[in-house]
Amino acid sequence: MREAPSLVLIEQLCNAGARVHAYDPVAMKEAQKNLPKGCEVKFFDAAYDALQNADALVVVTEWNEFRNPDFNRIKSQLKNPVIFDGRNIFCSRNDG
Repeated sequence: MREAPSLVLIEQLCNAGARVHAYDPVAMKEAQKNLPKGCEVKFFDAAYDALQNADALVVVTEWNEFRNPDFNRIKSQLKNPVIFDGRNIFCSRNDG
């Protein structure tokens, strides 16, 4: 977990002034122990709860839970319907 790309991304977002909401079905407790100093992250118990009024969604894990999301629900909860798929788990509309 100490070298996880998610921690690097969180640190960069915090340094840029972002407020980070996070959810991970497996690694949240371990992630909390390894957060960069001075970086506050709000952790959620449910994936969709973390999206409420967020500017964008960034996916940096490949858990099966994330592979078939309710995109309409995601769109309705995000301020901007933007998803950064860092693990290429979603097909683009052009891919079919």
